Amino acid sequence: MPPNAPAAPAAGAQAEQGGLSPMIKSALQGLAIFFAMQFFMGKFMGTNNAATTTTTTDESGAVITVPANTAAIPPFHARPDHLDVGAVYSPIPQRIAPMWPLNTPLDITIVVSPSFVMEPLAKVPKERRVVDEMAFVYGDYNENRVIDTSFAVPKEVQNNGTLWGHFYVGISGSKLDPSTPGYDPSKAYHYVHPLTQYIVQKKVKKTKNLLAAVEEDEEVEEELPTGPIITSHYHPNFTMSFIPDSGVMQFPTLHPAVRQYVRLEATGARDATGQNGWYYPVLFINTFWQLRTHMTTLNSTVTRLPLHINLNNFANWKFSLIASVDEGAKQASRNAAQGISSPGGGDGSEFEMIKEILLDTNPWLLGTTVVVSIFHMVFEMLAFKSDISHYRNKKNNVGISVRSILGNVFMQAVIFLYLLDNNENTSWMILFSQGMGILLEFWKITTVVNVRIRDAPGSIIPYRIAFEDKHVLSDTEEKTKEYDAVAFKYLYMVAVPLLFAYAGYSLYYETHKSWYSFVIATLVGSVYAYGFLMMVPSLYINYRLKSVAHMPARAMTYKFLNTFIDDLFAFTIKMPTLHRLATLRDDVIFFVYLYQSWKYKVDYTRVNEFGQGGDEDAVVVVEGEKKAIESADAAEEAKKADAGVAKVTGSEKKGGATKRK
Repeated sequence: MPPNAPAAPAAGAQAEQGGLSPMIKSALQGLAIFFAMQFFMGKFMGTNNAATTTTTTDESGAVITVPANTAAIPPFHARPDHLDVGAVYSPIPQRIAPMWPLNTPLDITIVVSPSFVMEPLAKVPKERRVVDEMAFVYGDYNENRVIDTSFAVPKEVQNNGTLWGHFYVGISGSKLDPSTPGYDPSKAYHYVHPLTQYIVQKKVKKTKNLLAAVEEDEEVEEELPTGPIITSHYHPNFTMSFIPDSGVMQFPTLHPAVRQYVRLEATGARDATGQNGWYYPVLFINTFWQLRTHMTTLNSTVTRLPLHINLNNFANWKFSLIASVDEGAKQASRNAAQGISSPGGGDGSEFEMIKEILLDTNPWLLGTTVVVSIFHMVFEMLAFKSDISHYRNKKNNVGISVRSILGNVFMQAVIFLYLLDNNENTSWMILFSQGMGILLEFWKITTVVNVRIRDAPGSIIPYRIAFEDKHVLSDTEEKTKEYDAVAFKYLYMVAVPLLFAYAGYSLYYETHKSWYSFVIATLVGSVYAYGFLMMVPSLYINYRLKSVAHMPARAMTYKFLNTFIDDLFAFTIKMPTLHRLATLRDDVIFFVYLYQSWKYKVDYTRVNEFGQGGDEDAVVVVEGEKKAIESADAAEEAKKADAGVAKVTGSEKKGGATKRK
């Protein structure tokens, strides 16, 4: 369970166009895998000690419980006093086994200090001795203790120094201080671990109000260091977990994240082969749930700090997984501080966002979000496929708003430039995805019109880009162009004043790096605020044509399903309010489209979502049906006429016979 931590303040998330950031999607999909691993490993690798322990006797003949998987390494109390003949002593052990039996009661003392150097416990001020726990049962998973205290911050730590924790652990009744006469290293050990973290401060980009006049007598700003700014941070919560089921480990090949918590037996004892040794109980200082937003920057104003510790026993597979993931995120942060780019981009802050979600989100809502994120990925792929299929098979331009496609190209290009301008650590995967979206919109344009470069006489630029029809337009296609122009006329009347109003507000009240950044930020803000207006022309064309058959129904359905998933993400993930509102924009379009689909149910004079049908085919169908009906009517009339002729002829014959008679 995560330690009790104060509520994290709202933090803005980097937003993509009209939906969820691909980086966050990938993180949530990884989170789903993490939970699945926890479930299955919990089922098949539970914390049942019965299968991992065995009993033996110590020097006095008492029965003790030891790990069962020590293989050829004898228990520490039965270690040999000499090596086998021909054996060679290895300074670095190859395999290591646990030293102390399970269910051993332990005494634990923690001292906070500004120095890495150990001082005798007798000389440590009482206030800096923050933990004194007695008889904690090593290996009992039901043992769980909570320590709450506080301490005065040493002067050295206030000056961007490190706060060290000196951990003294020993079997109950043994002496814990190595400087005390009679100290037995086989029954106690001491090690040091930092309780503060040095975190690189993100460079604050200089911004200014572009309308403000620059004062002539403005003082020269103090030059800031060119390298990264690193400051000491402290988090009041952490967990101390003993790992009783680690068993025998291959020491040279241990993962660095795990190896940092392994303490080898102090005397350097080896088994008879001289290659294998022992290790003290692994004590995991778990900072996995520590968030940067909860940390305190240590300076001269911080004189006293709280401390909250959870003390328990923890399963080895959980320890290995959490330690590896946590160390990977910290390494990404260190690489970013040194200017080294990570393989997937980012600076480690993405993992912070995932932890915030885990801590601040209702478990049921979080579980639902993890499940639907998988559907989001599937729908996204299907929508991409259907969109391409629709435009490849499109035979005419009925219902197509070329201006809307050009508008989408412009908006996606704006977001692409915004990502380049405002996020130095943006993943190349995100930029590639955004660039592919722009190329797809460009390709759509080439499917409905011919893009040509023509001369532009009398213009400053000698050439211009011309969009020319691929063929002679039918009446319906001409109407589509007319309706598209009318729709955009009214769209401009609404969008342009809003754009200028937002630009004026941003220019007057907000600060920007440069005029270029101001233009990009204003445009991207407008895209998030009312980008849904780009779909309005298509709805207007549907209304005037009284048809939705020309719409890519499948692709739109998949996209609309994803918008509902984005709505769920909007309530789960922290993001700017503007972006949260933007996730609702496509919902409005969808419900209008549903109404139009219900109102214009069947229309044989329009192409369907596969590009099949249309005016010419419809005419052929209608004419064929008309000729078939006319043929059937003619046949029926002929049949009736023949019946009438036969009846008249029979009567005449009958009458003639009478006369002759």
